[in-house]
Amino acid sequence: MSLISVNNLSFSYDGSYNNIFENVSFNIDTDWKLGLIGRNGKGKTTFLKLLQGIYEYKGTISKNVDVDYFPFEVSNKNKIAIEIVNDISPNYEIKELSEYAKEKN
Repeated sequence: MSLISVNNLSFSYDGSYNNIFENVSFNIDTDWKLGLIGRNGKGKTTFLKLLQGIYEYKGTISKNVDVDYFPFEVSNKNKIAIEIVNDISPNYEIKELSEYAKEKN
């Protein structure tokens, strides 16, 4: 278990009149199954980019875990799927469907 702690988070885009987040504080336990839902333009992707350290903000975000955003960017769209997976996660484990079926039976 790890904890993501957000304290007094404030963020707005340059030139924007309104803050996307204003003095927001909360904790997220990484053992939770969590989904972010909301209407378009309400800050879901912005929050994930803040967790990744892409944007500057006021307040603090403390975490001992890496944050990935899906879908991953594919730089070379001419590669086959297994090559793309290897680029994103070189330590993946290949498991053939036939092996999976045997384990389930």
